[in-house]
Amino acid sequence: MIKAVIVDDEQLAIESLQWEIENFSQDIKVVETFTNPKEAISGINYLKPDLVFLDIEMPEIDGFQLLQLLDYKNFDLIITTAYNQYAIQAFKANAIDYLLKPVDPDDLIQAVEKVKNRSGSNFATKNIETVLNKLVKNNFDRQKKIPLPLNHKIILVEPDNILYCKSDGSYTTVYMCNGEDHLVSKNIKYIEDLLPLSHFIRIHKSYIVNLFEIKEFIKQSGGEIVLSNDRIIPVSRSHRKQLLKALNIS
Repeated sequence: MIKAVIVDDEQLAIESLQWEIENFSQDIKVVETFTNPKEAISGINYLKPDLVFLDIEMPEIDGFQLLQLLDYKNFDLIITTAYNQYAIQAFKANAIDYLLKPVDPDDLIQAVEKVKNRSGSNFATKNIETVLNKLVKNNFDRQKKIPLPLNHKIILVEPDNILYCKSDGSYTTVYMCNGEDHLVSKNIKYIEDLLPLSHFIRIHKSYIVNLFEIKEFIKQSGGEIVLSNDRIIPVSRSHRKQLLKALNIS
């Protein structure tokens, strides 16, 4: 029996998919459903399901972001969506199963058969990382906030309010324009992948900065930048050329 979890912000969509599963996929047992993405993250980490049916169009935290926030990812994945043709093309290209809403019984049976034939290889999960970052960046214009996982909660912040980020080993401190700072339980590469390339740039192995908050560039060694709060941050030699290009400095 395949132990499954359904994540969808619409209760009616969950009930509809559950009905389809009960009537057309006898090998699947739905052990839990979630309409709240934050609760889903905790639930998936705790339940460790074999299969997750995941809606990608959810407010605040969408399906792409939810996958990035999970600690437990050793499951097969079937994406559910009502639209988003770009995402569907990416799923097809990377052999990730998806279902269009409303779910057709034949499509459900076919997707589940693929999962069963993979014999627990978690093929989709292995492939999801190859498209996640690209999908998140291409969907950024409609995403007003990004999720930052702290020790016991997830906060949602607008990227424009981030001043800079500093690496603290496997953690990252995110410094806000209002003077607040948040110690995030993810490394700086994770944060870099969430942030829009048009607004943020890596200037050092330990630092990412908001391009619009830079007020000075100091030419010495690799260089230094001065942010709007007068914080001085070093620029590594390997990142200097990319920064100068972004700032239109010849």
